[in-house]
Amino acid sequence: MNDLLEMPALSPQQTTDLLQLAQTIKQRPTAWSTYLQGKSIALLFEKPSLRTRASFAAGIHRLGGHSIYLDAQNLIGEREPATDVGANLALWHDAIVARVYSQNTLNDLATASDKPVVNALSDTCHPCQALADLLTLQEQLGDLSHVHLTYIGDGNNVCQALMAGAARTGMHMQVVTPEGYAPDAELTAVAQQQAAQTGGSITVLHDLTQLQPTDAIYTDTWFSMGQNRDNNAVMHDFAPYQVNSDLMKRLGAKYFMHCLPAYRGREVTAEVIDSPQSLVLKQAENRLHAQNAILVKLFEGAHA
Repeated sequence: MNDLLEMPALSPQQTTDLLQLAQTIKQRPTAWSTYLQGKSIALLFEKPSLRTRASFAAGIHRLGGHSIYLDAQNLIGEREPATDVGANLALWHDAIVARVYSQNTLNDLATASDKPVVNALSDTCHPCQALADLLTLQEQLGDLSHVHLTYIGDGNNVCQALMAGAARTGMHMQVVTPEGYAPDAELTAVAQQQAAQTGGSITVLHDLTQLQPTDAIYTDTWFSMGQNRDNNAVMHDFAPYQVNSDLMKRLGAKYFMHCLPAYRGREVTAEVIDSPQSLVLKQAENRLHAQNAILVKLFEGAHA
């Protein structure tokens, strides 16, 4: 691994290795407490963040490294191009963690930087979230190739990262969205091809009545940062896709998942997200461990 720009860039073996490493680091954190000693990592964020920013900063500290936070909203764009930002940051830092509006910005940063670049969220993919989610499912249900996951709502960056992750671990994943809100067709096709090779499956639907029984139901906010959509139209289109107790029971779901922030009463009822079935805080906790595994893998060569 030189960078982690998108989930599809990982092979099935790399995905498995990252999940195993994350579990190891979680169980024995002191064994890794000096891994990033003397390393400095730039946290370059165009978007607001709670979990991503706080978990990366804490995780880097636990690995013995140093991080600096840069509000990139006014840095990249009119002020200077992403390529100049990436080239400059690489002079002073050992890696760049970037949370951006556009995948193109990440690609430009990586092209200009000779140091690792990590996608901490873009408009097309959220690999750090997907790895944390896979780790959470593995902890609760064991072998991921036996897991059935249902994603309900907007076919956004989180959905697309989860599809890629499910395909790489042999999971069975069904996605149901309103018409016009499906995940990217090309990314879906790639995930389906990968799933065919690992024994998993990726199914995209629009009709809730076609959903099969599932181990867990996952949803996300209906309004993502940076999207230009008619609010009334979105509320109308997504209203039938709310996750509630009736849906959980109908699909036999043991667990509920959400990457947060969540809007109770909109995409999920409070009764579900605040219930013992909810894994949202476990997912949030595992962000730190999954991201630390990514950082360790990226700097593996320096420790060889």
